[in-house]
Amino acid sequence: MNIPWQDIDPDTLQNLIEYFVLREGTDYGDHEKSLNEKVNDVKAQLIDGSVVIVWSELHETVDIQRVK
Repeated sequence: MNIPWQDIDPDTLQNLIEYFVLREGTDYGDHEKSLNEKVNDVKAQLIDGSVVIVWSELHETVDIQRVK
């Protein structure tokens, strides 16, 4: 089930994005981005709709996923 990011408390949204960014461990190439830059990148992707927040009732987990 997709959860609209606008419906999530701002502090909770910030924590969710930080958790996602820290968990991903993505390689950003020659220039490593700060946590704040990574969080802002994910927020921008949520705003433009290229990623969504997904709740799995089966696993009782939340994730951020690219829109297919």
